[in-house]
Amino acid sequence: MSKSLVSISDFNKEEILKIMELAAHFESNPGEQLLHGRVFATLFFEPSTRTRLSFESAINRLGGRVIGFSEAGNTSVSKGESLHDTVKMVSNYCDLIVMRHYIEGAARYASEVASVPVVNAGDGSNQHPSQTLLDLYSIKKTQGRLDGIHIVMVGDLKYGRTVHSLLQALSHFGARFTFVSPEELKLPDEYKIFLRDHGMKFTETTDMREAIKDADILYMTRVQRERFSDLMEYERVKSAYVLKADMLRGTRDNLRILHPLPRITEIDTDVDADPKAYYFEQARNGVFTRQAIISYLLGVK
Repeated sequence: MSKSLVSISDFNKEEILKIMELAAHFESNPGEQLLHGRVFATLFFEPSTRTRLSFESAINRLGGRVIGFSEAGNTSVSKGESLHDTVKMVSNYCDLIVMRHYIEGAARYASEVASVPVVNAGDGSNQHPSQTLLDLYSIKKTQGRLDGIHIVMVGDLKYGRTVHSLLQALSHFGARFTFVSPEELKLPDEYKIFLRDHGMKFTETTDMREAIKDADILYMTRVQRERFSDLMEYERVKSAYVLKADMLRGTRDNLRILHPLPRITEIDTDVDADPKAYYFEQARNGVFTRQAIISYLLGVK
């Protein structure tokens, strides 16, 4: 069975560091034609801008070709075709599948059905491992290290799959966490148990201004409307934490602000001009990191 990337736990520490090394290589050499003649399928059952275009950019820069869909309504899925049959069928046409799905566990199931590697581009509120790896690359670039980072995570910690994946990855590197969220969106207990089991220090607070004073990384997230069945609850918490430029006074010089994007209201546009804002560069790092992931899984680099 080909190796897939469904959860960040599919990569050990050495493999994560290998991806960091390859991402740096591709940042310096973005146009190596390593995938000439290879075909990649992007199956996006849920809307995406950055992730889909980032993967497609990575593939094109490496000389590969892309097939797939960005909206399942235009496919046989709308006729009732099962995920099993869709994945089995698409496996015949490509060398690797990149898939986003709204159901938790769909990517793992696809990896068990497919005859080619599968990269999980997000499954419900579960995991988003390629985002995690580009987050790690962004942290390493801005901090010069991955070990011993103090990271403050703000916003939707309950449904935020990027948060869940990132804290698992940072367990290899002895990170310290501060979690800031409304009561309704606190980090699920299963992830707190994971952190305790791995000897990781963390605190929870509702005071973002105080929390960021000694942070190395501030990881902002949006409150995801699509995860709420009760829109009244969404309206109540959507703007609970908003980062403004004046809040950065007195923070550490090395602080960098990350966000998986899209942002809605949680970061004021006046923050964009601050040198501590790194979220657009972070998105650019996604291309190099996804070049690294694909090349590694196919064994071409």
